[in-house]
Amino acid sequence: MEKPVIVFVSAVYPSQHSLLCSYLRQTGMADSWFMTMPGHVQRHAQDGDHLLPFQPDGDIMGHQGYYYASKAERSARIARGIYQAIQAFETKQGKKVDVIVSHSMWGSTNLLYDELDAAFVSYIEFPSYRAHGWDARYPPDLSQRMTDRNMEMLHYHQVLCSDLTITPSQHAKSMFPSELQSRIAVQFEGFDLSAEMAAPRPTARADARFTIGFSARDMSSAKGFETFMRLVDRMVHQGQAEGLRFVALGDAQAPTYGYEQQWVQRQYGDAQLSFKDHLLKLYPAAEVVEFPGKLPYAQFAQLLGEIDLFLYPLRHGVANWGLMEILARGGCVLGSNWGFVPELVQHDVNGMLLPDDDQAWLAAIASLRADPQRQQRYRQAAMETGKAFHIASVAPRYMDLFRLAMLNQRTRKSAWGVGSQAHG
Repeated sequence: MEKPVIVFVSAVYPSQHSLLCSYLRQTGMADSWFMTMPGHVQRHAQDGDHLLPFQPDGDIMGHQGYYYASKAERSARIARGIYQAIQAFETKQGKKVDVIVSHSMWGSTNLLYDELDAAFVSYIEFPSYRAHGWDARYPPDLSQRMTDRNMEMLHYHQVLCSDLTITPSQHAKSMFPSELQSRIAVQFEGFDLSAEMAAPRPTARADARFTIGFSARDMSSAKGFETFMRLVDRMVHQGQAEGLRFVALGDAQAPTYGYEQQWVQRQYGDAQLSFKDHLLKLYPAAEVVEFPGKLPYAQFAQLLGEIDLFLYPLRHGVANWGLMEILARGGCVLGSNWGFVPELVQHDVNGMLLPDDDQAWLAAIASLRADPQRQQRYRQAAMETGKAFHIASVAPRYMDLFRLAMLNQRTRKSAWGVGSQAHG
């Protein structure tokens, strides 16, 4: 059977599926290619000859024609560039693309449906921030709410027109209207969990204090950063922080999955203040927390290994690479018992799941700190969870989904009665 030609598309590289693309190509499971911006193709040429450039129809990073419809306009510019690049690829290679796997916002294929004779697979992280959830204390303004509606329109259209849509968690799938959910499959991305990631925790370290940590790309309310800071503040006030070290890993300036940063700027009238700065004003005793800032990966990995107990009090979210890496590295985790977290953390197996109750978190921290054997049991189980998401385990599941999309496309074409309507 001839290998399917699969083109992954995203203006961002590396991205969710760049490792999958390379793995499918290296193992011969598919004739896979990755289409991204020309600058990425040049910068990452060492990754192989499977990177393809596409040029959006205009600037996709600056202000679009109308702020409220900026996501729709950006998607149109991206789609136009993808359309031309796919046509050029098929002409040059002399072969048809079987499957196009696109990131919903950074690889939009809205123009391509019925224009190209390929099966379309859309990766959609979540339908909108409205569906994702945001902290009511830091609400979106009117322009953000309108932009959210446009985001929903794009995503609903993609689900309707794609041969298959993939979300990273069951929780993300549940955010879509029930009428669309039968067209959506759930598959969390795979990772290259090297031996270094599964290495034993360091037995000697410069600071031997029991270390409690928070780790996320962005220090946002959605990721539970405010809850972490409040818990630390309470521990200090209650005399429970003696002999402890607190570390928060993440970029305080990174875009957040919510509207905290805009609220802070409106509240203080200072564009330089971050949400972290606001929380330190709100919870001054949390100044004991160390903030290493954005780190080179090797330093970040070393610090992860020094943390004895991770707090993951997620408020809103649909899947998170950061949580998976913590587990894969044998992190001991206390996590929220809602959202996507229970899809990765099993209570009292590879971590603990807790309700939205500060006292329950404080009690669990004290209990687990006093029980090294349970900590070790959670760590061992967490590493096993990580192994289940190794790219070698996940890639065959993705291929099953891509074959399902191809079957769905053939069924759709058969229903037309006259074969493909593509103009390409």
